[in-house]
Amino acid sequence: MLLLLLGIIVLHVAVLVLLFVSTIVSQWIVGNGHATDLWQNCSTSSSGNIQHCFSSSANEWLQSVQATMILSVIFSVLSLFLFFCQLFTLTKGGRFYITGVFQILAGLCVMSAAAIYTVRHYEWHLNSDYSYGFAYILAWVAFPLALLSGVIYVILRKRE
Repeated sequence: MLLLLLGIIVLHVAVLVLLFVSTIVSQWIVGNGHATDLWQNCSTSSSGNIQHCFSSSANEWLQSVQATMILSVIFSVLSLFLFFCQLFTLTKGGRFYITGVFQILAGLCVMSAAAIYTVRHYEWHLNSDYSYGFAYILAWVAFPLALLSGVIYVILRKRE
């Protein structure tokens, strides 16, 4: 049982790290000396040094992506906190429903954010010199891992 709990905690922390990195790092779209994320657009020199950074546009779709990514991080942190609380207060045989629901919500939020970004980002569709960066890919990797973690929490029973 201890090994199972350790594995679940490691999976949850991995999801949390993926969510933090994909939300913070400026690598959602890269190409032609530009790197774009949810917060700013940066141009880089040929040596890789950042020259100029400007705030991202105030489009409603981008604000919804920002909000859902922040919500996914909040839900995942809350889920980890609730897991530790339930671990010590839940009766024997009880299930971790609340923890699982918040982790599934985190997965659905990150999926919504990445899907909206995919559909609405015009530079990707119009200019073939741009490609999705690693932070965008990490967001998509975090989605199934968060759902898997949430389902494991819902199925998991507390034992002594």
